[in-house]
Amino acid sequence: MKFAKIHRCLIILTIAVSVGACKNTMVEEKPNILFILADDFGRHDMGSMGSSYYETPNLDRIASQSMVFTQGYASCQVCSPSRASIMSGRNPARHGITDYIGAPSGEGWRRMNRHTILLPAEYERRLDTGYITLPEALKEAGYTTFFAGKWHLGPEGSWPTDHGFDYNVGGWDAGSPRGGFFDPYDNPNLENRKPGENLSLRLARGTAAFIERHDSLKRNTPFFAYLAFYAVHSPIQTTQERWQKYRDKADSLGVVPEGFEMGNYLPIRQVQDNPVYAGLVEQMDDAVGIVLEALERLGLEENTIVVFTSDNGGVAAGDAFATSNKPLRAGKGYQFEGGIREPYLLRVPGMDHRGMECDVPVTGTDFYPTLLELAGLEQRPGEHLDGVSLVPLLEGGEIPPRSLIWHYPHYGNQGGEPSSIIRKEDWKLIHYYEDGRNELYNLREDESETTDLSADYPEIVESLHTELFDFLEETGARFPVHDPEYDPEKEKAHLEWVRTVKLEQLEKQRLRFLSPGFEPGNNWWGSAVQD
Repeated sequence: MKFAKIHRCLIILTIAVSVGACKNTMVEEKPNILFILADDFGRHDMGSMGSSYYETPNLDRIASQSMVFTQGYASCQVCSPSRASIMSGRNPARHGITDYIGAPSGEGWRRMNRHTILLPAEYERRLDTGYITLPEALKEAGYTTFFAGKWHLGPEGSWPTDHGFDYNVGGWDAGSPRGGFFDPYDNPNLENRKPGENLSLRLARGTAAFIERHDSLKRNTPFFAYLAFYAVHSPIQTTQERWQKYRDKADSLGVVPEGFEMGNYLPIRQVQDNPVYAGLVEQMDDAVGIVLEALERLGLEENTIVVFTSDNGGVAAGDAFATSNKPLRAGKGYQFEGGIREPYLLRVPGMDHRGMECDVPVTGTDFYPTLLELAGLEQRPGEHLDGVSLVPLLEGGEIPPRSLIWHYPHYGNQGGEPSSIIRKEDWKLIHYYEDGRNELYNLREDESETTDLSADYPEIVESLHTELFDFLEETGARFPVHDPEYDPEKEKAHLEWVRTVKLEQLEKQRLRFLSPGFEPGNNWWGSAVQD
């Protein structure tokens, strides 16, 4: 059996500084690291990555100076597992956080009234403090470590400062901004100080202030600043001015009469035309600009690695039904590319990556070993078990062929199904736990996953299925079980309600957001006081 050849990085411009000189510099003077993580931000939610609706000039600027990994993936289709994988370098099947922390599992799932045939698997509800996390590894090497934003990796006792961060601004149990995106925030680790202040801007200013303080002390130590936005997670909120801007823009682009198509369990948004979400995206981009400006003003840009990525795909169904990931299929919570493909950017001092793209599949577990090597530190293969360093790709070379694996034995709030995935070169196999079927896609020829090829390539299905389950057995993965109380008639009635009532409600809401007189009825979420 043959698989398609893995494609090397597409080098458009050459590396401006020799690799040897870059490495020597990093050993003598360790680089600072700014890691920016967006929440629920889709592969095509950036202007430079295909959106004609959202405006993201600061993120686009990072992309223009970075190696852009066009096949960059999160480690899971929902947040907590992906975040745990970035911290630990381990696949969700291995660290055991396979769903967002707080999601019902086992018999607790029944209270969701979805009437599904399976009960989702149990999962870990905190990041294991026995792991040496990425910030802990950097801290041991002399880095000052700072966290701001969304944590969602366990209750108190498993907060950022319990996993290697010296400072924590706003990170705690919650996976969404409990008080919304405008002060007051309802966050025990983020004091209220200015009614109407925007949360993304507040977190960015806190990060910039940390960088400024660290620089002013003239410490002979580098910093690791991890800015994990709550944006663009629901609830989607923006100011009236930004809503007006994007309502008018949607109108000028042409509003289509229908914006959703029915998936297996929920309607899925097909167009980017939500002016509230667009405003939320722009506010996050403004916040990114605050931190970039601080680096430039302090002269730190030339010695600071910048990473930008997301924890899962954009929300096309469930939550706020906010965006479309087309041409990728579906979105957050789904087993399809829209659920797991992300912006994945690495800007490295001493390497000129302007205009460079790499189409080798990479994932969230790779950040840990990559950043260690870029910092001139020894690898920790006993920790980042499922990640590899991407430095060879950054240098224009190759990494050994490998498969990428996802394990999500749950029903997503967004309509995703209990499944496991393996991608090997161009082939992607999805195994479904409801009925044991497999789907096979060739992603180079069919990025939108429209044609299941499993019947045409049974030998590839068999090989990938075996490799997938060998890995799941090795890692002690947990699986969903049949619900003995399953009632197919109740499920049928629920899905009929979704196809009729829910779908109609969503279409009406979409057009209401775009109506000239739209008013949310709550003084624009308390955002009247402008930043």
